[in-house]
Amino acid sequence: MNNANLIEETNTACLKEQRLMNNQFQKFPIGRISFGLLRNLMLMSTGGILMMALIFGIGMWRTGSRFFGQLAATFNVPQPSPQVDFRSLIVRQVRGASELTTAVFTMEAVVPTRQDRTLAGYPIASTTLLFIGYGEVRAGVDLGQLAPEDVKIVNDTIQLQLPAPRILDSKIDVNRSQVYDYNRGFLGLGPDTAPQLQMLAQQETLKKIQLTACHQGLLNEANDRAQLVVSQLLSTAGYKNFEVKTQAPMSGSCM
Repeated sequence: MNNANLIEETNTACLKEQRLMNNQFQKFPIGRISFGLLRNLMLMSTGGILMMALIFGIGMWRTGSRFFGQLAATFNVPQPSPQVDFRSLIVRQVRGASELTTAVFTMEAVVPTRQDRTLAGYPIASTTLLFIGYGEVRAGVDLGQLAPEDVKIVNDTIQLQLPAPRILDSKIDVNRSQVYDYNRGFLGLGPDTAPQLQMLAQQETLKKIQLTACHQGLLNEANDRAQLVVSQLLSTAGYKNFEVKTQAPMSGSCM
C-alpha cells in the first residue's frame, strides 16, 4: 500500500508541473514573438528608406543644377554620325552616263563587188555592183562596268580607274549610201544578184571604215576624251581632289 501511494503521489506531482509549464507557455506564444520581430524589421526598413531619401535630398540641395546636368548628360550621349561609302556613291554618279561615247569617226567608202556566171568551169559573164557607203563608228568607255574596286582613296585623293575603251557601235547610214552602178555584163548574161551584192558591199564598207578608224587612233582619242569628261563630271559633283586613270585598249577591241 505504501508503494502504491508513493507512485500515485509522484504522478500527481508530474501532472501539476506539466500544467504549470503549459500555463507559462500560453502566456508567451510564438505568434506574439513573430509579430514583434516582423514589426521591428519593418521599422528598421522604413528608417533605412527615410535615411536614403534624406541623403539624396541633401545631395540634390548641395549640387543643384550640376547634378541635373550630369544626369541629363548620362542619357543624352551623342549618337555616331552617319557614314557614307564614297566609293559606291562615286560609282553610282559616274554610271549614270552609261556608255560614254567620246569619239565618232565618219567616212565615205567606195566598195566594188562582182559575181561571175560560169559554164563548164569557165566564166561567160559577170555582174558588177559599185556601192558608195557612208558609215559611222562610235568609240568610248562603258561606265556600266565600273565597280567599287575601281575607286580608291589615297592620301585624301580619289583615284578612279576607267574601263578600257572599245568600239561601241558601227553602222551604215542608208540615207546617204547608194548603189552607184549595177551592170550584168554583155547582153545581160551576168547573174541577177543585186540584193546579195549590195549586202556584201555594206558589210565590207563597215569593215573598211572601222579598220581605218582604228588605224587613225580612234580608241586613244576616246580614252583622252573620256578622262576629260569624267573629270568634269566629278568636279561638277563637288569633288576636288581626284585623279582619273585610263587603260590601254584591249587586244582585239578594234577589229
